[in-house]
Amino acid sequence: MDFGYFHEEESEQFAFYRIPQVLFKDEKFAKLSTDAKVLYGLFLNRVSLSKKNHWIDEEGRVYVYYTLVSIQEDLHCASQKALKLLKELECYGLIERIKQGLCKPDRIYVKNFILLQESPVRSGENHHAGVVKITSPECRESPPNNTEINNIECSNTNLILSKSREDERELYRQYLYQSLEIEILKERYPYGVEEIDEIFDIILDVLCSNQKFITISGDKKPVDVVKSRFMKLDSNHIQFVMDSMKEKTTKVRNVKKYIVAALYNAPITINNYYSSLVQHDMATGKI
Repeated sequence: MDFGYFHEEESEQFAFYRIPQVLFKDEKFAKLSTDAKVLYGLFLNRVSLSKKNHWIDEEGRVYVYYTLVSIQEDLHCASQKALKLLKELECYGLIERIKQGLCKPDRIYVKNFILLQESPVRSGENHHAGVVKITSPECRESPPNNTEINNIECSNTNLILSKSREDERELYRQYLYQSLEIEILKERYPYGVEEIDEIFDIILDVLCSNQKFITISGDKKPVDVVKSRFMKLDSNHIQFVMDSMKEKTTKVRNVKKYIVAALYNAPITINNYYSSLVQHDMATGKI
């Protein structure tokens, strides 16, 4: 391969993953494998998305979803390697996995790489009794005097390998492809693969929209309200929309708007829809 050179500010146009420098510089993480450090960077990428989606527990802690399959795809590795990397991060206390059961993905808490320490009181040091301070592993030494704090060793703690914005759409794609069971839907409907892909892309468009409002059946809805409804979708709702489109007898002029409206209403109309089908079949003697 023959790659070109960077010129001036060209490097700033790309999306990058964040990996804290402390993972490479501090002896505490010396034995943590490079692949595990990269995986931690991928986890940090998802934390930002989780905050935007308000994936926060009752204690105010942010959690993420990152399936084993997604890790394998991102790192191009086998399941054994992916499991090994997860266990590495767990052993170092950088992540915490919570089993949810019922075929649900693990809820994963990404732990802060900054150490939580209680600072002791020593003679001649500029500390306050009982104060709990957040310090990095590189900031354990006391200040050289009572008036100045030497932050040279600490300056790199919060630096990241990239300041570029995250690829939000790709994060949504990876998460929703699993949670909406897109692969299973395609196996179930081999002749509807293009339709499934279209619906999936529309869901991504809505969740990544920067608009303040989205029009649903002629009504302007706040984008946060629409996104919240879309995050409740599952594979049954996609199947419901596909069934609805097949039964649509009138011509749909704007297919995308129709699908957006159908997806938005799916969580509150799906039960009535299938109940009415059952009643119709019973009335006509089909069941």
